Amino acid sequence: MRRLEKKDSMNKRIDVVLRKFRSRMNSYPPGMCPLSLYRSLLQISINQSCGKCVPCREGLPRVERLLQDILRGDASMETLQDMEKLCVMIENSSDCAVGVTAANLMLESLEEFADEYESHILNRRCVENLVQTVPCVTLCPAHVDVPGYIALIRAGDYAGAIRKIREQNPFPTACAMVCEHPCERKCRRALIDHPINIRGLKKYAADQVDADRVETPAPNVSTGKRIAIIGGGPSGLTAAYFLALMGHKAVVFEEHEKLGGMLRYGIPEYRLPKEKLDRDIRAILAAGDIEVHTGCAVGRDISFEELRRDYDAVYLGLGAQLGNRMPVENADAGNVIPAADFLQLAAAGHPMDLEGKRVVVIGGGNVAMDAARTAVRLKAKTVHVFTRKEDDMTALKDEVTGAMQEGVRFRTFLSFLHIETYKDRDEVSAVWLQPQIVGEYDRFGLQTTEHSSEYPYRFPCDAVILGVGQRSNTEPVEKAGVPAERNRILADEACMVEGLPGVFSGGDCVTGPSTAINAIAAGQVAAFNIDEYLGYHHKLPGAVPVPEAEPNPCIPTGRANIRTEDPFRRREGFTEVELGMTPEEAERESGRCLRCDFFGCGSLEGGSGR
Repeated sequence: MRRLEKKDSMNKRIDVVLRKFRSRMNSYPPGMCPLSLYRSLLQISINQSCGKCVPCREGLPRVERLLQDILRGDASMETLQDMEKLCVMIENSSDCAVGVTAANLMLESLEEFADEYESHILNRRCVENLVQTVPCVTLCPAHVDVPGYIALIRAGDYAGAIRKIREQNPFPTACAMVCEHPCERKCRRALIDHPINIRGLKKYAADQVDADRVETPAPNVSTGKRIAIIGGGPSGLTAAYFLALMGHKAVVFEEHEKLGGMLRYGIPEYRLPKEKLDRDIRAILAAGDIEVHTGCAVGRDISFEELRRDYDAVYLGLGAQLGNRMPVENADAGNVIPAADFLQLAAAGHPMDLEGKRVVVIGGGNVAMDAARTAVRLKAKTVHVFTRKEDDMTALKDEVTGAMQEGVRFRTFLSFLHIETYKDRDEVSAVWLQPQIVGEYDRFGLQTTEHSSEYPYRFPCDAVILGVGQRSNTEPVEKAGVPAERNRILADEACMVEGLPGVFSGGDCVTGPSTAINAIAAGQVAAFNIDEYLGYHHKLPGAVPVPEAEPNPCIPTGRANIRTEDPFRRREGFTEVELGMTPEEAERESGRCLRCDFFGCGSLEGGSGR
């Protein structure tokens, strides 16, 4: 007799368990031994084995025992050879994907973490002295005390939360609006339900109290040292803020008429209202002895040699404000513009005329999404985003969803070939696209594509926005002897420029286009290393006390997400789209924090360093 599967069958009950377990995979804490991680993944594969074939049934447990010997320090270099031979045999002779993928996983680990295996065998420890750390603090590039300011928000001390954030990041308001919140990626709350909405809570605090009305710490006594800072964006202003608090004089040279860099000229008003950005900037400038020269470009208005001669140190925080074009036919045609240039024109009050026009955006990053959503607000008739593959959609999920809600249309698996122009004028009339098919995944687990057998096709349009990256204008400082390669200044992890004592650099001009919080982190690191270079070891005053931690009952609770304006209303203009949390949501969301700085998971002595 045939029967339908039972409503509460064992398979369905297991699916519920696995659905809950998925979030645990994303919660592996920073500081974990990589070999321990591989062992846990191998054990999952062992449990998945059906037991039919000997290589998988017997071989995988044998590999696991060898790995356990290595972790215990009871192995030799011959153990590695035995493990490799065994994995090759399992890969070649297993009947199904369970054995093949598990063996491949271990072979990849032997190659990727060869130094770890050797260190465990020879020294009985990890290469680095790994210890589990508080995930949100570790994964924030600026290492902001996240549990600390969440506790202050829960206590209703919003000014205290702003001050706590400022201990590492002088842009609490801007980051509350646009940060990509990497701090949430491994939040331990995911072991229970969902990560804490850290950016949402920061935005709630910034909405309750204007940042420029929250006093900054009193600066140290003047040292008499003067530091030139080239670039008034998030990296340069962060360096200026911390240097000023240390007692040094920071002199900022900014090419544009206003400070803020790409926070002002690259992020649309609907995401970051400039009045809110100015609150952070006003607070920064009030922190100490900071002098600003806007409309002043190095190489045009002042030479790099002068700065090195007249100042005790120089920090290069140039940013990446030049949009890239593509090496395709007619890339310089009329109405074809890099996304960064397009956004800067709009921010400066000189937007392109797109009313009633068909717009094509090439690329799927955050800048491309900003450009597409800005084009919608400039009354474009249609906006289409084209990417080569799904992995090219690197923009935040919320940004992609927001663009879709506002009417932006998306197509993937299309390779951009060239631009067609009108015969009688040099303006774009269409783009040509080649359909793609999915190929193998590369060693990083990303898709590759290849041309489909379908013919290329013509897509008519009136404007093309190229969201294919940005670069820094390093030419003026390169001519003065600053080492650079492909528009990136050569500086180490301490932000020290190779071969130029007293010259430091960080942010986009070193790493290439990145996020605001990464630029802020670079400015922070540079400031403290400049202080050391000048012969000091300043500690900043005014650590903000944090409420005592209370045990969390770990009851599964929904996450409070940030609400937005109705899509049909927000596409009509550049007013802020996010509505923020209600007091009830903020109280509940802050109460979900597990206070990992006190309870388990890399507890810090005295809490979060307080």
